[in-house]
Amino acid sequence: MHTIRKTGAAGRFYPQEEKSLQKMLDELLQAEKASIIPFRAKDILGGVVPHAGYVYSGRNAMHFYHSLSLSGFSFDTAIILSPNHSGWGPGLALDDHQAWVTPLGIVELDWDFYPLLQVQQFSDAHQHEHSAEVQLPMLQYFFKHNFRILPISMWDQSPQTAQSLALQLVSANKKLNKKILVVASSDFSHYVTPLEGRSLDDLALDRMTNLDINGMARVIHQNNISICGYGPIMTLMAMGKLLFDAPGVKILHRSHSGQVVPSDEVVHYVSAVLSNKAY
Repeated sequence: MHTIRKTGAAGRFYPQEEKSLQKMLDELLQAEKASIIPFRAKDILGGVVPHAGYVYSGRNAMHFYHSLSLSGFSFDTAIILSPNHSGWGPGLALDDHQAWVTPLGIVELDWDFYPLLQVQQFSDAHQHEHSAEVQLPMLQYFFKHNFRILPISMWDQSPQTAQSLALQLVSANKKLNKKILVVASSDFSHYVTPLEGRSLDDLALDRMTNLDINGMARVIHQNNISICGYGPIMTLMAMGKLLFDAPGVKILHRSHSGQVVPSDEVVHYVSAVLSNKAY
């Protein structure tokens, strides 16, 4: 087991100096603050959050993280579910470090879950992946209490794997009894026009808001929708169905990279929250 995972995304997806990163997060929040609506849900499980460079998707992510902080929600462990863009490693992978570091400090991994999950440890699946790491500075910025993280990389994003992982996580936490936050890290349609991307994403979001796991996978495959983290999203959905009597998904904000740098080939971003009792 290694000690601390070195950052791989600092200097590329977000600033590598603490002051510069803090300043960027301050500016992103200030730009969106007036339009962010606090959650009004009693029980929150987690949400869907983009993972592109902060200059492109950071303002979108603020709609989840700032709303979450305003709700008074706190957690012991943030379970960060991310796609495996590199293809390194097994279908599901845990990291084997004790902690991760960003310019905002060090956060320990929650090894209490490890013996309760049938998931392999494979550090390269995480070291070469940005989609979990970019969530961590956001969590550190908004939540100052002592929390741990459980990053899980998903190369296998089938509905079956998502539902199996959800069951494992829920069963493990019944034994551990921790307050968890689940972050499903995903961007939406890639390198399409703003209009085409919104139309394609509508198909998947319709299934997501109806908590139709198989239906979401089906429309993504049938329409070749380039949502990179649909496995993490389906895992979050499956966990909500296992934990809540009436789980509901609310879309908080939609945007695309062309709103920052005008282009006919953009990447789309969505922030959403999953809670009990749809509202």
